[in-house]
Amino acid sequence: MIKGRVDIITMGCSKNLVDSEHLARLVQQKGYSLRHDPRIPAGEYVVVNTCGFIQDAKQESIDAILRLGEMKKRGKIGKIIVMGCLSQRYLAQLEEAIPEVDSYYGKFDFPAFADTLVQTGPACGTSKTGSWRATPKHYAYVKISEGCDRHCAFCAIPTITGRQKSRPEKDILDEVRCLASQGVKELQIVAQELTGYGLDIDGTRRIAPLIDAISRVPGIEWIRLHYAYPAQFPLELLDVMRSRPNVCKYLDIAFQHVSDRILKAMRRNFSRSQTLDLINLIREKVPGIFLRTTLMTGFPGETDDEFNELLDFVRQARFERMGAFAYSEEEGTFAAQNYTDDIPETVKRDRLSRLMAVQQEIAAETEAGLVGKTMRVIIDRREGDWFVGRTQYSSPEVDPEVLVKANKHLRRGQFYNVRMNGCEAFDLYGEAVV
Repeated sequence: MIKGRVDIITMGCSKNLVDSEHLARLVQQKGYSLRHDPRIPAGEYVVVNTCGFIQDAKQESIDAILRLGEMKKRGKIGKIIVMGCLSQRYLAQLEEAIPEVDSYYGKFDFPAFADTLVQTGPACGTSKTGSWRATPKHYAYVKISEGCDRHCAFCAIPTITGRQKSRPEKDILDEVRCLASQGVKELQIVAQELTGYGLDIDGTRRIAPLIDAISRVPGIEWIRLHYAYPAQFPLELLDVMRSRPNVCKYLDIAFQHVSDRILKAMRRNFSRSQTLDLINLIREKVPGIFLRTTLMTGFPGETDDEFNELLDFVRQARFERMGAFAYSEEEGTFAAQNYTDDIPETVKRDRLSRLMAVQQEIAAETEAGLVGKTMRVIIDRREGDWFVGRTQYSSPEVDPEVLVKANKHLRRGQFYNVRMNGCEAFDLYGEAVV
């Protein structure tokens, strides 16, 4: 076991990653060394930042905690600290079920853990943004708000995070300027509900002027937007995306379903016709945009016809990027309290597989359509004989990548023009153009 080191393991979404970075900087100020998502934890403290969104994510977090418990029994690690959404929701149950954990903290009280640490060396990283990040030096996640005021029937996020609380624009811009001064070129702007930014400040949606202001910070070359909501979508944001060259032509907007009956039961406050109209309007106002969405199969009462309607919708909309998940009944949600989870798990999973099979064909055709084009690519890393990068149409970790033959020396975090000369499954192959 290594003394004076904190290992942090982050489960779930990029918003959790931002919380882990916040904790890391607090720990760093105590003089501790840090390692994020270690393959073999060995620190004096191992912190698990958990996810509590759906059953699969909860089980993944629990499995990680149990694995660490076994390592602790063998003396491989020191104390186990659990924080995040899972412990926010199930604190009492976890304390009883997994007593090997030394301390549990919720999603918002985890800084108290840093307060318990003994100073082990000179304080460092004293700025709000600090010098430690879990991401590579060239990109970062910026969380602009916490919480959500939507009340979708299936979603437990509002019960975990509470109501939306937008960060002041000045604080966000100060953070962005600090990141730019550290060499960050690409920002992933994240929130539980990005398009509601500002409503809790003065009753207006302020996401468009915020993104416009961020785009004017020198050094920031790509800005990518995640987790928009379709209802009351601020159309002025599309004007910013079209006019500002460093705002990526990429939007992550979750539609969940297309059947009017299912959308009403989900309490999405959006209809099939509104969905199709919004997609058409987005593509009209921002030519060439890539849309990422999330869809759900197996919501209570979903019929075969309604699922087939969802399949047809995917074929029609042709989302360039798409994720999907099977419905998971979550305690405390409107759906859990008012609907019967009547779709067998095997049916949910079969529908999910069929939905993703349709999307796989669309995604492969999308990537094939880029072959022959020369595109701007940022290099993330090298793997053997290949440099691995992304276009503006791909977010880290979740979207297709570009593999560039390493017959020229390319630098991580730098942009290059790459001619796409092939594709395979979801990835593109290309050659840097001098």
